[in-house]
Amino acid sequence: MRNRCTGAIAGVVGVMFLSALAAAQNNAQNNAPRSPWRYYPADRATGDGGPAPKRDLSGTWAGPSSGSGAPRQKGEVPAPLTPLGKQLYERNKPIGKFSPGGTNDPHTRYCDPFGFPQNMTQEIRGMTLATTPNRTFILLQYMDLWREVWTDGRTLPTNVGGRGKDTLDPKYNGYSIGRWEDDYTFVVDTTGLAPETWATKGGYPHSVDAHVVERFHRSTKNDLSLSITMTDPKIYTAPFSMGEVYFRWVPNQQIDDFTCIPSEVQRYLKELGDPAGSDPDAATQGGRGGRP
Repeated sequence: MRNRCTGAIAGVVGVMFLSALAAAQNNAQNNAPRSPWRYYPADRATGDGGPAPKRDLSGTWAGPSSGSGAPRQKGEVPAPLTPLGKQLYERNKPIGKFSPGGTNDPHTRYCDPFGFPQNMTQEIRGMTLATTPNRTFILLQYMDLWREVWTDGRTLPTNVGGRGKDTLDPKYNGYSIGRWEDDYTFVVDTTGLAPETWATKGGYPHSVDAHVVERFHRSTKNDLSLSITMTDPKIYTAPFSMGEVYFRWVPNQQIDDFTCIPSEVQRYLKELGDPAGSDPDAATQGGRGGRP
């Protein structure tokens, strides 16, 4: 009986020793110096942080793809397509339906820019908003890109595309102007989008004349939402609501690099993606999107 008790005590002591050792190791890791340049996902806002400041979106925000705890956006809803819109939509082969070997998504196969508005709904990780007297800059972690929103009272251009000497070229992020609708809602209007890009990951198209309205609403110090609606009569019979994206405040204001590297994508497609696809040639069928 005594030997059994001695063995049981030794076992308990052993477990306690291992637990203490593990705790010490965890504490050492938690207390280890951290690089001031590295973004740690654990640095997240808790609670609502109190009331939102008036007319101020400046700072760094974590989107749902960052693991910040922000609610995830719901899946794409069917859009009201015109005959031309349906034709263009059917030419696009998103990865969700056609696999890496069958998609003709320019971003999936070549790391081409998402373009706007898709870059505000896909791979939304970190975002920094910076304000100057006449512009607001939207800096996105994924692909290290930035957008320029003018707030100096100018209007949207009406001469984008075409061959006239005074026309402007379409741009991946279009031409944007912004205004405060109230103390907590910043509205951005954008047009002049590069028409070869997709509006959504699912392959919905847009024309150069698409008009996109974003509504950034800061409900608390730590919470920001973004709703997006696109109007494009050539492609859609009614305004297309593209959903709502949610962000959480990043306390330490730092985010990390996260981008698509063309050489790595090409290697992946060559070694895994295309061989595993049911129809490797499908990636080139239908081209890389139309220019309506």
